[in-house]
Amino acid sequence: MNSSANLNQHPTWCALRWLFLFRCLILLGLIWVFSSPYMAPVISQGDARISRFILWSYALLMLIGGLSLFRQWPKRVQQVQAAIFIDIVIYTLLMHSAGGIASGLGILLAVAVAAAALMMEGRLSLLFAAIASLAVIAQQSYSALQDRPLATTFTQAGLLGLLFFTVAVMAHVLYRRLRSAEALAARRKVDIDDLSKLNDFIIHSIHTGILVVDGERRLRLLNQAALDVLEVKRFRRGVALAALSPELDRWLASCNVPTEWLLHHNHRDIRVSPKSLGVDRGSGVILYLRDNQEVMKEAQQIKLAALGTLTASIAHNIRNPLSAMTHASQLLAENSALTDDDRHLLDIIRRNGARIEDTVQSVLQLSRRHQREPVLLMLSTWLEEFAAEFCERHDLDCATLQLRLHSAALTVNVDPRHLHQILANLCENALLHGQQLGQPPLIVMRTSEIAETVQLAVCDVGAGIAPAVVNEIFNPFYTTKTSGTGLGLYIARELAETNGISLTYTPNLPRGSCFLLVFAG
Repeated sequence: MNSSANLNQHPTWCALRWLFLFRCLILLGLIWVFSSPYMAPVISQGDARISRFILWSYALLMLIGGLSLFRQWPKRVQQVQAAIFIDIVIYTLLMHSAGGIASGLGILLAVAVAAAALMMEGRLSLLFAAIASLAVIAQQSYSALQDRPLATTFTQAGLLGLLFFTVAVMAHVLYRRLRSAEALAARRKVDIDDLSKLNDFIIHSIHTGILVVDGERRLRLLNQAALDVLEVKRFRRGVALAALSPELDRWLASCNVPTEWLLHHNHRDIRVSPKSLGVDRGSGVILYLRDNQEVMKEAQQIKLAALGTLTASIAHNIRNPLSAMTHASQLLAENSALTDDDRHLLDIIRRNGARIEDTVQSVLQLSRRHQREPVLLMLSTWLEEFAAEFCERHDLDCATLQLRLHSAALTVNVDPRHLHQILANLCENALLHGQQLGQPPLIVMRTSEIAETVQLAVCDVGAGIAPAVVNEIFNPFYTTKTSGTGLGLYIARELAETNGISLTYTPNLPRGSCFLLVFAG
């Protein structure tokens, strides 16, 4: 927009300054010419005095014009009109004092007309051509009245007038083309600026880290995602890559850079994908940076999304035959003629049918994306009801699930269905893995409030989780039991994230495991 506005304000103050400088150079040239002793045979002593008077008057007018230009008053168009008109008058007077058209100074009038055509619109340039032509004819007529036949050549005056109009037209055509080219360049500049801003916005909005280095391995571009992946707050263009990441610099400095590699940076794995900007290594390279954990998580999400599309088929093709098989085994079990071996086989069918049903139920839970419907819960009261219901459903002694409540006034804003599923999965996981050999299971649910943040810990006294597999326990289908589905902890974390709850694992010292739920404030 600014470029278009400046383009319409023609002539510009910059153009006026160049015109003023050009006129000053012409003035200096005329002073030198009329001060030269070689002009003495051409100009009489009287004419020389008149010429010097005209030049000093011209210099005074130029000084006034310079002050007007400095004050930027009057308007630009008016200053151009005044300058061209003064030039035509002064050049005509000098031409007359130097002997008329034969002096050759008439060409200065053509220069003034050309300047007018370049600075003004079309009709005004023709107007100044007409004024210059009339000035030449008037000078010739005045010379004829003074009986100066050598200076009176009306044919040359006519040709000079024709030259003025030709210069005005050609200069105006050039002016229009220059204006068109200038307008096109201004539009292209605006388009390029807009595209550059859009490009920067898109690059910095992309979640994939983008890092651009030149052939000398110096930083040229780094978006916000790359800063986050490399754990850098800011960067300076032109800094060596080694200052940002020595490991990345060493990889790029190697002769055989792979298509994709895994970079270990600040205790995290970063997947790096290079793309050369030219045919040789000196052209620079674009590096796409992604946290390997995020890549793996996206791969799991894609796998689970594909799995979700199969759930309808699973429900139809597995659950219905499974229900028929289970019902048939129940009817068969009512037969009194069955032997002990037959009943043992029926138990195997029922037990494995129940395992298949649990797996199908877990898979169906993954595909169901219920909208979160949070309510304000009195956490202590709700946990007491949950503990009683859980113990009754699993036929447990009340001492198996113990509550250690920090305060009866703790409240949380959460979907109760989701919280019930999270705690049920954690408690069932504790029943399977959280007891010592020969000891009854013990689950402790403990609430606390730290820095106005409500926390709920679900702990057991089992063998704990080996440090080597701690990062795997929340992955789908990861299980250490042959009878498990490996979806319990994954579903718990997914539901926790849906409700803005942080679910993490910590060892329960001196023995056992502890899953900590931190509710959003």
